[in-house]
Amino acid sequence: QVQLVESGGGLVQAGGSLRLSCVASGRTFSRYSMGWFRQTPGKEREFVVAITWSGSRTAGGRTYYADSVKGRFTASRDNAKSTVYLEMNNLIPEDTAVYYCAADWLGSDYLNPDEYDYWGQGTQVTVSS
Repeated sequence: QVQLVESGGGLVQAGGSLRLSCVASGRTFSRYSMGWFRQTPGKEREFVVAITWSGSRTAGGRTYYADSVKGRFTASRDNAKSTVYLEMNNLIPEDTAVYYCAADWLGSDYLNPDEYDYWGQGTQVTVSS
């Protein structure tokens, strides 16, 4: 069983930045592909970014971004700390959503939220215009 706890959300003006963190409990974090998704009321959960598993405490995996966030968001992971980060820059109002991190054991279907085994509780990001 893995528990995921996100933090770092908040209210920011357009053009600003936020950094989200997601800490995982349990061992073997390096063997989980980690994803960030976001959701607004009445809409389906949307893929933001995924970092693949590596099996190494010191090496991260490959990163895949949604087109809507490329060049603005940067994801990273620290397997030694069982933590994944999402650095969000040049935020726009359309980025407003609840952001969730998710873990997928040895995952390869990064875009599909149904493939993920564990989810955090979410953290609200609000970007004002």
